[in-house]
Parts: sequence; structure tokens; C-alpha cells
Amino acid sequence: MPNRSTRSPLGRAIGLGSAREGVKDWWVQRITAVALVPLGLWLAGSLIAVTDSDYDVVIGWLSSPVATILMVLLLVVLFYHTALGLQIVIEDYVHSWPKIPALIAIRFACFALAIVGVLATLRIALVG
Repeated sequence: MPNRSTRSPLGRAIGLGSAREGVKDWWVQRITAVALVPLGLWLAGSLIAVTDSDYDVVIGWLSSPVATILMVLLLVVLFYHTALGLQIVIEDYVHSWPKIPALIAIRFACFALAIVGVLATLRIALVG
């Protein structure tokens, strides 16, 4: 026997989320993608420039204030963009019980990797 509810379709839909909820994440993902272009080009150019250099030169490069700030910015934007992208993939393609644990694991892993990268960069910059 079909489930016949006395509630209207609008009444059944209230509380299930808005169609506009994902717009913020969509915009943030686009903004972080655009930000990653110049940051990625900066990193690639910088790594090419120090390719034949010794350890002290590379540490000196990363210890400069501009390189440190750009590296921290790159790490934060990169892992935030990664978390958003993986969240979308899981929300779209995982429809069973591992969905919530996977979302939590991805957020935790991206946050942890960003923190480790930022702390390593700051340690090199301060001790370097």
C-alpha cells in the first residue's frame, strides 16, 4: 500500500534543505581554484629557479617573508579547495552509511595536512 501523507509536497520538503545551500560552496570552490592558478605558477617558477641549488639556498628562499606568506597561503587554499572538491564527490556518489564518516575523515585529513604544512613552513622560516 502506498504511503499517503496528508501533508502537502511543500510541507514534506520543508526542513530537507534549500536548493541554494550549495551555492556558497560552489562559489568558494571557484574562488579557491582561481587563487590556486597564480599560487601554483609561483610555486612552479620558484621550484624551477632553485632546482640546481643546494639545501641552504632552498631554505633561504623559503625563509624569505614573501615566500613564507605565499607558501602558507598556497597550503591553506589548496587543502580547503581539496576538502570542498572531495566533499562534493562524496555527497554526489556515496549514498550509504559511510557517507558521514567519509566526510568527517576528509575534513580532518585536509585540516591536519594543512596544519602540518603550515607549521613546517613556519618552522623553516623562523629557524631556517
